[in-house]
Amino acid sequence: MKRARGVALIIALVVVALATILATRIGAQGALSQRRGITLLNQEQSFELALGAEAWAIEILRDAKSANPHMDSLDQLWAQPLPPIPIGDGESGGTISGQIIDLQGRFNLNSLVHADGSKNQLAFEQFQRILQALGLETKWASQVLDWIDPDFLVDGVDGAEDSVYLSMTPPYRAANHLMTSTSELLALQGFGSERYRQLAPYVAALPLGAQLNVCTASGLVLDSLAPGLTAFDQDPKQLLNNRQKGCFPRQPDVIAAITPLLKLPGQLQLVTPTLAETTQWFQATVEVSLPTSEFRLYSLLQRNPGGFSRVILRTLGTE
Repeated sequence: MKRARGVALIIALVVVALATILATRIGAQGALSQRRGITLLNQEQSFELALGAEAWAIEILRDAKSANPHMDSLDQLWAQPLPPIPIGDGESGGTISGQIIDLQGRFNLNSLVHADGSKNQLAFEQFQRILQALGLETKWASQVLDWIDPDFLVDGVDGAEDSVYLSMTPPYRAANHLMTSTSELLALQGFGSERYRQLAPYVAALPLGAQLNVCTASGLVLDSLAPGLTAFDQDPKQLLNNRQKGCFPRQPDVIAAITPLLKLPGQLQLVTPTLAETTQWFQATVEVSLPTSEFRLYSLLQRNPGGFSRVILRTLGTE
């Protein structure tokens, strides 16, 4: 009898232990599911908020085009960053912020080739000058060229085609087509994130034919237009101050500065059509911060002559 009671007690203890474990597991799974649900809800809310800010950016660009159809400059409303704006209240609130970037104020990596895929020597040398000004190796100009040109021939001694990338782990091939994102630079062998952070603010990946907006281009990019040009990057603060009043420098001023430095026949005639004072391609960046999530949306916007912008590409988290 005593033995039977002992067995019953052990069984009862085992049942209680199993019930406790089961209850704890159910409670933990319930809490985890609830947490996942809250996170997914916040992500959906963040995305919808970001889309609202994107629509606002499109309206701002349309208004700017209506106000001044012949110029896009850094004194206009679209160029002013949107500071963090509170959303909600209390512990359940967050912030939303953003900015619009003129991508035509940057060097277009895809301009390294002509429409037929051949090498654009003027753009190639300009890119080399940008790399030099940033303290980066000029060999990357050849590697970017080989990445986007349609042939399989290595450019000079510094280029890289399939033979290089197929030897990597994991192996892959050179794209051999125009870039759709500057982040493709990270696919170049040995390029690395540090070089990317240095170069990214000065380059863009746009369709062929996108002109450089001299009103918004940095002094470094403007000085890269001709060898030995130092007129615009000497005093960045003064350049910024001048731009608070409108477009600076104007297109004729840039042409006058590069004319004596482009000495080979036909060079000036090739560079002049690549300069403009208006922009078609913009990037809207929206950041949404909620208590349980951080969300960032990059939107590539193309604005037509009538002022309306359409979204060409959206990426989340990275450009």
